[in-house]
Amino acid sequence: MSDTMTAIAIEGGKGPADALVPTTLERPVPGPGEILIKVAAAGVNRPDLIQRLGYYPPPPGAPVTLGLEVAGEVVTGFGRWKAGDKVCALLGGGGYAQYAVVDARHALPVPEGFDFIHAAALPETVFTVYANVFEHGALKVGETLLIHGGTSGIGTTAIAMAKAAGARVIATGRGADKKAKALELGADIAVDTKTEDFAEIARAAGGVDVVLDMVGASYFDKNLHALNIGGRIVYIAALAGPVLEVPIMQIMQKRATITGSTLRPRSADEKARLAAEIERVVWPWIAAGKLRPIIDATFPLEEAAKAHAHLEAGEHVGKVVLVA
Repeated sequence: MSDTMTAIAIEGGKGPADALVPTTLERPVPGPGEILIKVAAAGVNRPDLIQRLGYYPPPPGAPVTLGLEVAGEVVTGFGRWKAGDKVCALLGGGGYAQYAVVDARHALPVPEGFDFIHAAALPETVFTVYANVFEHGALKVGETLLIHGGTSGIGTTAIAMAKAAGARVIATGRGADKKAKALELGADIAVDTKTEDFAEIARAAGGVDVVLDMVGASYFDKNLHALNIGGRIVYIAALAGPVLEVPIMQIMQKRATITGSTLRPRSADEKARLAAEIERVVWPWIAAGKLRPIIDATFPLEEAAKAHAHLEAGEHVGKVVLVA
């Protein structure tokens, strides 16, 4: 095993997609409690795009290299993991590389029947959906979840997880094709936001109990209109406006909760807790065939720039994955 590896750097520290270039770095060495993974595949996520643009720095101690999720084979084990084990893992950074180190508690076994590409598409999205929809949003059996961006990597995963949990799903997307795809993926109702009013459609269908929103301020009024008494709006991004103007009386009347979270800055212990919960709750859904990531496209590691350009174009359905 070489002491060096190929990884993806951001030329100039930040920039457009074509600022991503292959480079040679020293192979990382696992510290106490960490494992070393030979990366076979790495998921590409919107936070990677934001970091590349200079707006989402890695947390203290995390690699500056992009990449929040990987799948591959353990080279140096720790705890439950030994050399040769096939794992997928949630990272603070460093996934766009041939090797990555991670807290052993943040790795999960590759589900039976999954290749590394599908396994690499799990951690970032599954952790995000579980934490925000099921913990912060407290989605329950029989409730209705409204998912904005239903054909995104997060959206497709959220549809499957909500259906596995016994909830009803309304999904939005821009365009008739994305509406049709959301229905194909299991949404009970889908809305083309280019031509339809999602709030009116949701109200006509009985309203919603939880909203998973990555759009932000521009959708807030309609989210609130769609919300049932005691409903929860959960923010995971703000692509169309980061500042809300909140009508307090409406919040009071609906007994609504507005919440949200980020995943990457959470403590190692908190991520370990989430990993254990996800293995307990979500991995059985995978084993039962209720959840399998939708892969839109794969690119060689060296073509990370093309992968970012593809994701930025916004026409993808599901996940984009790099193959090392």
